[in-house]
Amino acid sequence: MLDIHAILVSELSLQSWQIANALALFAEGGTVPFVARYRKERTGEMDEIQLRALQERHGYLTELEERKTAILESIASQGMLTDELRARIEACLQKTELEDLYLPFKPKRRTRATIAREKGLTPLAEQIGAWNSPGTTDVDLLDAARAFISEELGVPTAEDALAGASDILAEELSERAELRAWVRRHFTAHGVFRARIKDEHPVGSTKYEMYRDFSVPVREVAPHNLLAMRRGEAEGIVLFDLQFDEAAVLAQLDADTSRSGSAEVRRFWQRMSADAFQRLMKHTLIGEVRLEKKDEADLASIRTFGENLRQLLLASPAGMQPTLGIDPGFRTGCKVVAIDTTGKFLEYRTIFPHTGEGRRAEAAEQLRAMLRAHGSALVAIGNGTAGRETQDFVLEALRGTDLHPVTVMVNESGASIYSASDTAIEEFPELDLTIRGAISIARRLQDPLAELVKIDPKSIGVGQYQHDVDQRRLQKELDATVESCVNYVGVDLNLASKKLLSYVSGLTPGIARNIVEHRNARGAFRSRRELLEVPRFGPKAFEQSAGFLRIRGGEQPLDNTAVHPESYHVVERIARDLALAPEHISELSARVGGIDAKRYVTDTVGEPTVRDILRELEKPGRDPRAEFRSATFKEGVKDLGDLAPGMLLEGVVTNVANFGAFVDIGVHQDGLVHISQLADRFVADPKTVVKVGQVVTVRVLEVNLALKRIALSMKREGGGPGPGTARSEKSPPPAATLDDLKAKFGKR
Repeated sequence: MLDIHAILVSELSLQSWQIANALALFAEGGTVPFVARYRKERTGEMDEIQLRALQERHGYLTELEERKTAILESIASQGMLTDELRARIEACLQKTELEDLYLPFKPKRRTRATIAREKGLTPLAEQIGAWNSPGTTDVDLLDAARAFISEELGVPTAEDALAGASDILAEELSERAELRAWVRRHFTAHGVFRARIKDEHPVGSTKYEMYRDFSVPVREVAPHNLLAMRRGEAEGIVLFDLQFDEAAVLAQLDADTSRSGSAEVRRFWQRMSADAFQRLMKHTLIGEVRLEKKDEADLASIRTFGENLRQLLLASPAGMQPTLGIDPGFRTGCKVVAIDTTGKFLEYRTIFPHTGEGRRAEAAEQLRAMLRAHGSALVAIGNGTAGRETQDFVLEALRGTDLHPVTVMVNESGASIYSASDTAIEEFPELDLTIRGAISIARRLQDPLAELVKIDPKSIGVGQYQHDVDQRRLQKELDATVESCVNYVGVDLNLASKKLLSYVSGLTPGIARNIVEHRNARGAFRSRRELLEVPRFGPKAFEQSAGFLRIRGGEQPLDNTAVHPESYHVVERIARDLALAPEHISELSARVGGIDAKRYVTDTVGEPTVRDILRELEKPGRDPRAEFRSATFKEGVKDLGDLAPGMLLEGVVTNVANFGAFVDIGVHQDGLVHISQLADRFVADPKTVVKVGQVVTVRVLEVNLALKRIALSMKREGGGPGPGTARSEKSPPPAATLDDLKAKFGKR
């Protein structure tokens, strides 16, 4: 069988010892975040991307070997396993190639070839096969076939015998692995995907308009185009097929398989190979190529969705400040909730600012009363229906008062899913769905990561075609992304929900539940070591999770850092050398900059770990996410009808696709910045220019009210200082917002 280890070394460009150690750590129960962060010496500082790639490829090759074993056993049990076939199977690197080799021996339903064999026509097929050689000259096939005429077996004529032999040979030909591989390659290299919209759909009536008369070479199809065509096909709007030069394929098949010196045998073989292709190969292999391109599109799209989710989860937190959350509504009113600095629910009211002047004034008074009662520093407003109108109301209600909370529009995607979830019901069993939604909106502003992990990642809206890709692979990628983000940021042990804790390295949902129950029963944890008192929380769980769990104001200052307890002795040595007590961690941070990491390397602690410790001590407990800032939507622009070509607007990137980026500009419908409009230079990958959550300035190019589409640009107009600007993590937000933040809660 394959030397999986050698293949991984070659494909991943890693050292043999790196792969061996990483796989050993995984076998011992190590998670990707833990191995990447705390076992750098063992892996040669492999990062999460490399470790996950190793896991995935090792899993694929292991499954391949298991499948080979089953196939070899199956063929051997039929008495048909030759040394040559065994060697070919054992050398396979791809599942498609392996299944092609197995196809002739695979148990199958009753076919035309099966029926022909039952009629005793196998010897005739074998004889014709033997005549398919250059040394054969004159052959009378009908004469040869007459010997197989049998009324009893259902072969009344010589022509029927030849037809049955042809069926046997066609099936054998269609199952030849090298021919199937060649046809697949031909379809991919020379085929064309063509799409058109069915005649019953008039021009301009569907969202698939660009596919009214669309074609693209199979090898060049973009992931989003393929997924869109498949979706349109599934909805019965788009006709989508793979076209190719059929005559060229048949000619090549004939040239590759027909070798007889007899003209009659060559004619028979030509007809037989054409039948094999048309009946047994064409549609199956077209389907396989479509699936292969679908798999490629899925992979590319899922990676994009994962990156979008990462940016969404790592969005800048406004901070754990007293917050009002508002779930906007017109007729049914706005649900307003107050939460405290720990995200705890305090109060809710329903106000009606959009149902008449009298009620608007009453709503304004209620809003001001809630702000004063709870000292709310932040107001989070859902960006759905009535969002912009509610934002205008809030600003109007506060104008001229001594109340100056930072007011932010919050993406409420998935809030309704959370509201009806078991997690929300368990948290707030006595509250209405809409109240739970408002709480979620408020908490998203305080700490997006802590709140969004409670929602199925697929419900957050991370990609335009997320429902069209392989859902199992998508779920696996998104779960891995959530796990990565949670452990990258770290988790406050005394505030985290069960859902958030369940994503921490080494913690199962059951252990997470036990942690919360222990915390509720005994009060806040004072040290990481107390975790060992939690039921089912053993030494392995402690090893894997402790470094990612934070305790603020606990007995051990290092418990609020990413320094793992197994390395506390290194910090103690550093502190002794600097004549400082370890508890004076704030003083340590100012003095570790010039320390040589090599001084503290031991047999158990390597230089990479020491470097990480020193970096952590420079900024202990620092949140790695960027400083909070928000977009300022243009006044008077609240819906599609308010837009006009040429307008410059500020917005927030909500989604990045392979073909561009979607931007929320405050009109309840995201606009699209096509990849060609992202910058004044050529852009191959939109993710190199923008990311989810980024504040950008855009120019309106076109508005289609009928299809609710907005075309935007980030290019400069006429070479001047137009849009093309994207406020990066380090660029300043609008002055008013920055001043408000500084005044309210200083530098985080």
